[in-house]
Amino acid sequence: METEGMNKYAEALAKYQIHLHDDEIKAKATQIIENHWAENDTLEVKKQLFNCIDLTTLKCTDSEESVMKFTEKVNDFVDKYPDLNNVAAICVYPNMAEIVNNTLEADHVNIACVSAGFPSSQTFMEVKVAETAMALHTGADEIDIVISVGKFLSGDYEGMCDEIEELKEVCGEHHLKVILETGALKTASNIKIASILSMYSGADFIKTSTGKEPISATPEAAFVMCQAIKEYYQETGRKVGFKPAGGINTVKDALIYYTIVKEVLGEEWLNNKLFRLGTSRLANILLSEIVGENVVFF
Repeated sequence: METEGMNKYAEALAKYQIHLHDDEIKAKATQIIENHWAENDTLEVKKQLFNCIDLTTLKCTDSEESVMKFTEKVNDFVDKYPDLNNVAAICVYPNMAEIVNNTLEADHVNIACVSAGFPSSQTFMEVKVAETAMALHTGADEIDIVISVGKFLSGDYEGMCDEIEELKEVCGEHHLKVILETGALKTASNIKIASILSMYSGADFIKTSTGKEPISATPEAAFVMCQAIKEYYQETGRKVGFKPAGGINTVKDALIYYTIVKEVLGEEWLNNKLFRLGTSRLANILLSEIVGENVVFF
């Protein structure tokens, strides 16, 4: 059976270019950024980026009170900035979904929960399923999980993919974002393979990082992942979203990821149905640039 399973994944991967050279990838990503990021440095793009933020709080100090206040800020945004579109989602730990659900009044803002043993993915499958189901039951619209990096790196593609498939089944129509933890995967080839396998197993989005590892999102990882999304779409006709997360601290960082998505995937990916930014710091910085004065709103 194991051989059969591995053959299935080998067959899926055979349709894609998975042997990549890190130096070439770095050069291509750098070229895109150098040639195009400045043209996207506009007020309209910044407004668009703001509307793609998954406003995130994933701290050990989070409490029901702090998450309620965090959510109330998103509610208040509607009155304070009526001409701007709000953030795309609020992203919290699963035990906070109910608090956000009971507090959130703003329209068109989803509730996203990290789940399934985040950030290490090192727990029992039964726990991953239960945690995900409970998050959805208490109000989550979207689930962010981490691949079993250890299984992937030891060549157990079947074990990794089975988990994603099972968790996607739990999610049903709800979006499943699959985090590759690209800093731990290290090579462009690994990132490409993990991207393809995650999409093949049902991911609605692929996401770079948890933000909990020393290396988070990088332009090189983003380039490889967007290329994988493009090739997968050409092969299957299914559009998968992209979410860089971790270490997105400046407007230029956000513009770099926007530019890579635009140049590799095209304009149709530049909306919050297919592009998200996972960040807690960026919202105030982006808002300050949009309104033209220093703002500490969130």
